[in-house]
Amino acid sequence: MDTIFLITILVVIFALAFDFINGFHDTANAIATSVSTRALKPRVAVLMAATMNFIGALTFVGVAKAIASDIVDPFSLNTFDGDVTGSIVILGALCSAITWNLLTWYYGIPSSSSHTLIGSLAGAAIGASGFGILNYAGFLKILEALILSPIIALTVGFCVMSIFKIIFKNRNLYKANKRFRIFQIITAAIQSFTHGTNDAQKAMGIITMALIAAGLQSGDDVQGWVRIACATAMGLGTSIGGYKIIKTVGGKIMKIRPINGVAADLSSATVIFGATLIHLPVSTTHVISSAIMGVGSAQRVKGVRWGTARKMVVTWVITIPISAVMGAIFYTILHFIF
Repeated sequence: MDTIFLITILVVIFALAFDFINGFHDTANAIATSVSTRALKPRVAVLMAATMNFIGALTFVGVAKAIASDIVDPFSLNTFDGDVTGSIVILGALCSAITWNLLTWYYGIPSSSSHTLIGSLAGAAIGASGFGILNYAGFLKILEALILSPIIALTVGFCVMSIFKIIFKNRNLYKANKRFRIFQIITAAIQSFTHGTNDAQKAMGIITMALIAAGLQSGDDVQGWVRIACATAMGLGTSIGGYKIIKTVGGKIMKIRPINGVAADLSSATVIFGATLIHLPVSTTHVISSAIMGVGSAQRVKGVRWGTARKMVVTWVITIPISAVMGAIFYTILHFIF
């Protein structure tokens, strides 16, 4: 029991660390367009994003429950080796996810925290008990959401920007952009709020899994202290910001004007919040970047820097398999230690 309790404490610490890293890793996505158009100064944008992320994280728990039960049945984890292995599976997954997040942040690559966490969790569980441990119905549902959401975001971004082009066709471009720059402050806040409603819940789900695996919780409800702790970790991480990724998302995909930023923010926030309402985790990185590509395509297809977009897509594709392998490796190492 002492070993189980120790590992559970480590899981909580690592889960909060993941949420903290997720905050500065993915914050850039929510505020990249508003910073790149100079609607907001970086420091102001980051502080606003931290506040809205915190509020969003406290508002919903549906995605947390999906993470806690749809990939691996948490109640099956406490059947391994007198509970210890199930807890090690979760700790190994967190070690893998944190490592990949830090690597991609360091190199300024807008990788997906959602992909790396889900891939790491699946890989660690498979490393412990084989492929039969996966909850395939839930796992495939999450994969479908991760794959379809960027496509939907690209389409919505294209449609929204096309509508804006028609509405503001005969308006003075300078005056229109000046007004949109003011409106972009609101859309950036909405974007940050939706980010908190989806991304912060992933760590909540992981901690809930750990509590169930350790026999410290009998249901899949997210406890109050877990919600507050994860929301705080996300908010603090967000306050640090990820300026390297802001540069990639906000400038290297396309040249963004305020009208483009508003269109991208509204499109991606709609897709992310829609996913939150139906309790599906999505990659905010994928959704926001795809919305920017859709907006750029509506304005001028050649204006999108598809070379940068291609590199991002490659990173998205390889994240889950690499994270799964890393998760299995970390599980093996931790299982040997404990």
